[in-house]
Amino acid sequence: MLDAATAVFLDRGYGGATIRVVAAGAMVSVPTVEALFGTKARLLKAAIDVAIAGDDEPVAVLDRGWAAEARKAGTAEGFLAVVAGVVAAAQARSAGLVLAVFEGSAKDRELEQVAGQMVAQRAVTASWIVDGVSRVASLREGCSTEEAVDTVWLLMDPAVFDRLTRRRSWALEQYERWFARSVARLLTADAP
Repeated sequence: MLDAATAVFLDRGYGGATIRVVAAGAMVSVPTVEALFGTKARLLKAAIDVAIAGDDEPVAVLDRGWAAEARKAGTAEGFLAVVAGVVAAAQARSAGLVLAVFEGSAKDRELEQVAGQMVAQRAVTASWIVDGVSRVASLREGCSTEEAVDTVWLLMDPAVFDRLTRRRSWALEQYERWFARSVARLLTADAP
């Protein structure tokens, strides 16, 4: 069902998507979708959660193996190489869905709450990234932790990913390299 929902939201946006179309795509009944997800907003949130994580395992994104691997890195470059790979892959799977949330949030109160959750979750991840960089490198002089978090938060914006990959035709690997280099250059004291 979440695969069908993802396809419908990406194709039609939030406003054009309906539970009926999702149900038809998943070859289930409308009551089945409604019983599992309740509302269209909750269905979209579930699709986003799976897209970000890459699966439906009940393990928080920052508690996964890749996060432990990143924390083992002894340099900012090593840490950011792991992180950028995960961020790029998650963006490729979820950016369009998250943008659908923001598109629909102006007209849907429940979706407005989901949009707030998306913004807050990105801030948590950005803070985790800044903490990880700070463990292995010094922040640039004059760059506070709060400013560093805001910088990473902005670099992770799904609209930035969308504009670079869809509108400017960047390959996923190019975005990944750009993200890692940008975080290093903007945050760390030793970056070129």
